[in-house]
Amino acid sequence: MNPCTAVVLLPPPQRVARLMAALGCPPPEAGYVLCELAENHDGDHTALLWEEDAKRLAFWACWNDRGTRLAGLAWCGVLDGAGEDACGLYAGHPSAHDWDIVDPTLEALDALWQP
Repeated sequence: MNPCTAVVLLPPPQRVARLMAALGCPPPEAGYVLCELAENHDGDHTALLWEEDAKRLAFWACWNDRGTRLAGLAWCGVLDGAGEDACGLYAGHPSAHDWDIVDPTLEALDALWQP
């Protein structure tokens, strides 16, 4: 299954910008994030920003045509067919599990490097 290709520009959090200014550093730049769900999914687009291991969750940028929000979401607990790897998306995600989402560009590059 192909990945979603939605992208959003995220400005740095205001507290980070204020801290950088107080330290005399140049302001942080906005950055683009790419949705990590499968194409044609329902609901918001989402991109992993950082993990919070102590709380067993991760923080995701979630966006749609009305805006962007930050959400702390628990991990998906589903294991792959071999029972070795857990899905790298959040619990209750609306599309396929991450092992079923294959970027065709990365797949083509991987094929070039196979022995």
